[in-house]
Amino acid sequence: MIPTKEEMIKALEERHGKETQNRFFAATVAICGLGGLGSNIAVSLARAGIGKLILIDFDRVDITNLHRQQYKAAQIGEYKTEALRQNLQEIAPYVEIETHAVRMEEGNIEGLLKEADIICEAFDKAHMKAMLVNTVLEKLPQTVLISGSGMAGFGSANSIKTRKVMKHFYLCGDEISDVNDGIGLVSSRVMLCAAHEAHKVLQILSGAEVK
Repeated sequence: MIPTKEEMIKALEERHGKETQNRFFAATVAICGLGGLGSNIAVSLARAGIGKLILIDFDRVDITNLHRQQYKAAQIGEYKTEALRQNLQEIAPYVEIETHAVRMEEGNIEGLLKEADIICEAFDKAHMKAMLVNTVLEKLPQTVLISGSGMAGFGSANSIKTRKVMKHFYLCGDEISDVNDGIGLVSSRVMLCAAHEAHKVLQILSGAEVK
């Protein structure tokens, strides 16, 4: 039996406090890329009660995604945007979800992200990461951007860190490992980096960010 919206709100307020939860409810967070990093970020934020999630990815679920991404075997072939929407609505039925099954390019980034309070970059490809970061810093300089860099392999979990690069830009990861160095993306380490991104979102919104 699905809880009512009022029951869900009460449970979240008891966990986070009413004032903090109201900040979460009022926030819009965009997640760019819905692979191992982005799909795990989305689950954490939906569970925390973020009011609106903007999910952006052009790709479809593949069998090779299942070891680290928040999809089910039965969803192979579906657009990641729609598959993740389904899964999030099972977890947090009252979160508002906006989806865009498009490839992000310099020309559409501003339009897709202009309503977001915080943007999470979660691409696999280095050139896509660089394009998004550069475009956001240039065209949306007052919007908080959280990006991932370095999460491949079996390296220490403790090497995954969050670093403040500039006023509105944070970087999560070990900033070293690369999927092309041998061992690729391992579910547990990718989830660690996703947790760093999601936690930074909640930390900023709650006002508890360590200066």
